[in-house]
Amino acid sequence: MRRAIGVFVIWAVAMAFLAVVFLGVTQAWRFWQMPVADTPAPLMVERGETMRDVAATIHRLNPSLPEPAIYWTARFRGQARAIQSGEYEVQAGERLVSLLDRMAAGDVVEYPVTIPEGVTARHFLEIVAEAPHIERTLDDLSPAAVIETMDLPVEHLEGWLYPDTYHYPRGTTDRQMIRRAFERMRTALDAAWAARDEDLPIDSPYEALILASLIERETAVPEERGEVAGVFVNRLERGMRLQTDPTVIYGLGDDYDGRLFTRHLREDTPYNTYTRDGLPPTPIALPSRASLTAATRPTDTDALFFVADGTGGHHFSRTLEEHNRAVRRWRAIQREEDGS
Repeated sequence: MRRAIGVFVIWAVAMAFLAVVFLGVTQAWRFWQMPVADTPAPLMVERGETMRDVAATIHRLNPSLPEPAIYWTARFRGQARAIQSGEYEVQAGERLVSLLDRMAAGDVVEYPVTIPEGVTARHFLEIVAEAPHIERTLDDLSPAAVIETMDLPVEHLEGWLYPDTYHYPRGTTDRQMIRRAFERMRTALDAAWAARDEDLPIDSPYEALILASLIERETAVPEERGEVAGVFVNRLERGMRLQTDPTVIYGLGDDYDGRLFTRHLREDTPYNTYTRDGLPPTPIALPSRASLTAATRPTDTDALFFVADGTGGHHFSRTLEEHNRAVRRWRAIQREEDGS
């Protein structure tokens, strides 16, 4: 009898244990499948927060999800110490296990900032300074101060920041954004220089960067970049001055008010390619990868001149006579536009 009672007790305890386990698993499964939020909701995990802190934050989004259930779910799935800090967006109807997976993977909210091709380094820094959720760590965001403070291995910042649309999480610093763009440009320039044509009239990657910036500022038509580069290369090979207006404008600096006159072309500055031979001393803008490619692999052309054609592109000419006719047509178009 005692043996039968003992067996019954063991059986009863086992059944009770299994029932508890079953109820626990059932309850856990219910919590795992429960939406954290019915509509999209922000969720912030600060640096140094523990899993219990995170569980409390998630619980506030959905009080039906008990903090212990959230905490032990993360512990059971090995994620309690893997949750990464940052800003998350809980998706509408997203379940707890999906959210924990994304938090362990660091799938944080990222913000876009676009740096247009052809802007200056100073403009790049202004855009970064105004971008939302970037942490300001540099007191002076002028190009010279950035080089000194960040110990960048260049003398002039112009041209050295890669234009693109960047995505970054909240709390990214201005230093990180600048360093990221700087390394992107170095990588792109190294690749373009390694694939360059032979016998180019430029001697270094930096000269390629300068030439690419001129190409970038001269045309907004992608198909023209190679031919513009070809004209510049032809003129450099023949010892002809480049005579490109964007360099003059860059040399005028703040004195340029949006209008370029003949007197500006005669006003000598280190950047005036009407009064000085060869390339300007530094880039004049942030070139795109396409312009780097054009500078190092220009189109083979006989053209020595180009001028706007009134359609957004340019007319390319082999001779001065042909070029002068194209210039007269362009000026006539300008007069018509000014008179309309």
